[in-house]
Amino acid sequence: MSSKDPHTDSLDALKFKMSAQKDSDKFFMSISEREKKPVDVLRALYDGCIAGGVAGVVVETALYPIDTIKTRLQVARGGGQIILKGLYSGLAGNIVGVLPASAIFVGVYEPTKQKLLRSFPENLSAVAHFAAGAIAGAASSLVRVPTEVVKQRMQMGQFKSAPAAVRLIVANEGFKGLYAGYGSFLLRDLPFDAIQFCIYEQLRIGYKLAAKRDLNDPENAMLGAFAGAITGAVTTPLDVVKTRLMVQGSQNHYKGIYDCVSTIVKEEGTHALFKGMGPRVLWIGIGGSIFFGVLEKTKQILAQRHPKAELHN
Repeated sequence: MSSKDPHTDSLDALKFKMSAQKDSDKFFMSISEREKKPVDVLRALYDGCIAGGVAGVVVETALYPIDTIKTRLQVARGGGQIILKGLYSGLAGNIVGVLPASAIFVGVYEPTKQKLLRSFPENLSAVAHFAAGAIAGAASSLVRVPTEVVKQRMQMGQFKSAPAAVRLIVANEGFKGLYAGYGSFLLRDLPFDAIQFCIYEQLRIGYKLAAKRDLNDPENAMLGAFAGAITGAVTTPLDVVKTRLMVQGSQNHYKGIYDCVSTIVKEEGTHALFKGMGPRVLWIGIGGSIFFGVLEKTKQILAQRHPKAELHN
């Protein structure tokens, strides 16, 4: 019967522990090293524009009918009946605006996020993601607002085509008519963009640290759905106000954001501020799943075209 030297056993145990610790640290070191590398702004802008454009068009096309139902629910006053015909009304014209808007958003978000992550301490990464989302939202709003105005007017059956909608809105309300509800749009979308992307990015960081590996496509989609659903529910009142202001046209039912909120509460009750929350949460939850799933996959494909450049998440 042979006996092992206790000293040898302890050395083997120590080596095993150090090896396991080294392997465990590889994932965390890869994150830190990636953060130290200089930002290729043009590459991030280019890849972000393509990935954002593709993701935006895919999700808009897939979920447009739910968005139309949500809009009609929010605009209906009192016990107004919801029309379920023409659920794809205005889709083609909307995609013309969604493509550049999504491209601008992600194209601005990616390099801004990477720059801010290098400027902020690691424990403030959420602030960097939040700020990058708000900045990107502001940049893309110049395209998103006219697109949203035209889309929602067409969803309500006010116009038959996007070109006719633009022409008649400008003729009847002036160029500013294309930016109707701009203040309420920023009030809704800047917090929405900042919160959604912050939640998504923080969930990805936490998931990566827990799993000690990169996320796969279903996991990205799952986290995107969760981030979208939570943000959609929280910002529903802002969305209702934005929708009412955008579709009122020259009728001027509401004089501004405050007047819109007070009038809705007075005439229809506080619950009216949460109209369409079900379709909105469903739409944005599924949309978040599709958008972030397609976004990450497109970024991965683009990164493979640049084998010497690491993809910055």
